[in-house]
Amino acid sequence: MEVLRRSSVFAAEVMEVFDRSPTDKELVSQAKALCRDYINSRLVRAGVSWSKPECNAPVPGGKLAEVSTILLRLGDELEYIRPNVYRNIARQLNISLHSETVVTDAFLAVAAQIFTAGITWGKVVSLYAVAAGLAVDCVRHAQPAMVHTIVDCLGEFVRKTLVTWLKRRGGWADITKCVVNTDPSLRSHWLVAAVCSFGHFLKAIFFMLLPER
Repeated sequence: MEVLRRSSVFAAEVMEVFDRSPTDKELVSQAKALCRDYINSRLVRAGVSWSKPECNAPVPGGKLAEVSTILLRLGDELEYIRPNVYRNIARQLNISLHSETVVTDAFLAVAAQIFTAGITWGKVVSLYAVAAGLAVDCVRHAQPAMVHTIVDCLGEFVRKTLVTWLKRRGGWADITKCVVNTDPSLRSHWLVAAVCSFGHFLKAIFFMLLPER
């Protein structure tokens, strides 16, 4: 019961920051909570069984739940446009999933490549799609502990690269302005632009990582 109480308090604290200007630490905590939710959604969709997130990890609720819903919705759109980009990522990168260092370095290299030309919400969604795709690969290859490593890695990347950008936009809630248009003729035009800007990033990262192996 004490663990559940601490979890509820932590989750409430994470949600409370939407009513004021969030701090760097709060934005990173939210980023990780969103990442856990995104990864869990993709693991469930893939029909992969795994150990549940830590019992004291915050679960998106309130406004953060709305952000998570939008993030997943936009992720669906992005993966619809380029389904092969976000599947079998470990194989595309030709990396071993048995080494935490290799997985971390590969994810950070891909993340850096995605944001080479600047930051947009489309690229942020792509970052989460990559994290989830890599997490699915890890669980399928009997490396479920790597899921938590990927979440922590994404959180660190957000802290170093995205926090300032997020603060300028008032935090994660700004993504709710990117609701997908229901008109098929206008399907996710901003996501198409985001994908086109780094359509070959996995190939580029493969060659970047090749000398390291």
